Amino acid sequence: MPYTEILALCMIGAFFLLLIVGVPVAVCLGVTGFVFGYMGFGGTLFTLMPSRIFGVVTNYTLLALPLFIFMGIMLEKSRIAEDLLEVIGLAMGGLRGGMALAIILVGVLMGAASGVVGATVVTVGLIALGPLIRRGYDVGVASGVICASGTLGQIIPPSLVLILLADIMGESVGTLFAAALIPGLLLSLLFVGYVLLLGVITPHAVPAIPAEERAEVTGRDLALRLLKVVAPPIVLIFLVLGSIIGGVAAPTEAASMGAFGSIVLALLSGRLNYAILRDTVRSAFVTSAMVFLILIFAQPFGLAFRGLGGEHLVQSAFGSMPGGLNGQIVLLMLLLFVLGFFLEWIEISYIALPIFLPIFLNSGADMAWIAILVAMNLQTSFLTPPFGWALFFLKGVAPPEVRTGDIYRGVIPFIGIQLAGLALVFFLPGLATWLPDAIGW
Repeated sequence: MPYTEILALCMIGAFFLLLIVGVPVAVCLGVTGFVFGYMGFGGTLFTLMPSRIFGVVTNYTLLALPLFIFMGIMLEKSRIAEDLLEVIGLAMGGLRGGMALAIILVGVLMGAASGVVGATVVTVGLIALGPLIRRGYDVGVASGVICASGTLGQIIPPSLVLILLADIMGESVGTLFAAALIPGLLLSLLFVGYVLLLGVITPHAVPAIPAEERAEVTGRDLALRLLKVVAPPIVLIFLVLGSIIGGVAAPTEAASMGAFGSIVLALLSGRLNYAILRDTVRSAFVTSAMVFLILIFAQPFGLAFRGLGGEHLVQSAFGSMPGGLNGQIVLLMLLLFVLGFFLEWIEISYIALPIFLPIFLNSGADMAWIAILVAMNLQTSFLTPPFGWALFFLKGVAPPEVRTGDIYRGVIPFIGIQLAGLALVFFLPGLATWLPDAIGW
């Protein structure tokens, strides 16, 4: 084995070691990337580092992150989000897992509105994690629901992943949006089914609202509370989503609308004051700094891992796989899944896809179907430890009692569910190809 590939393996081991002893994630990424990259190639490996970091901090789309973070914090500090979850839980009566189902719904809407996993997970985490834990939910289940729901925006259109794949694979954005709609909704339904199953098998992990508390609210009062509490945030989310889908605003402009809308909702609820506004701005700055620090320090790690031949090491580990086109697709899915443990989805897209695209083009495969398989696989990479970005983002805003191990434990079932959804789309290509064919895209 070449010396550089040995360094790549050692770099992964060093990252795990630093993470276990409690070093912050961003520092782990930066230290291991710089140290092992320098050991392999000296300073020449990092000549592109300034431009890569500049690209991160000036990325127009990433400007949506602090805006959506502000939106989530404002909804959380003004207690609008907590009221939203509570009243939906009451409306679902004695259904176990009712609040988790509400989180899935909110995750779908917020994820589609933002198109940025970091913004969605942070926003939903700020809104939901505290109330779920206070209601007696298992910490792992609560964390897993939030992380998984926050990643749904990467497959349900509009999605940044789909936009990027359309550019890489030469397909129209509209075609991929249409192809992703049914698989995205299917995945959401699988999440719902898992939560309902938990309510039957382990009811203590997803408790319903206590009967005594539900009895305090009459049907008329509940209907009025639903109208007063649920309708305004849902309208806000639909306005943000609609402005993106309708082409009125880009995700960044829509995020600014959402941030302003959260201020309006807090004002209408009578809870907006200077203290809340000050704390919201301060918390948004701190949380945004945490998110961008992770993104920035991921750059030296990604450069070092690629420069040391890490992705080649992953590919060669699988070797050749028989089976024609299906075997090649399985190999691609395995490769993307393993790379998702170590790299972010943008780098995965530019590392693996260009290698396999000529093969699929020559075989005559439906590229929209391939793109949806890739998108669902990349979505899974946000949940796979140790480098699942959804896990990092949630840990950054989670209460102190939520440990990293709780988050890892909670997402494992959802990783399995997403792989099951991926298998369904693989064996039933019509799930992805029917709608584009039906509307002529």
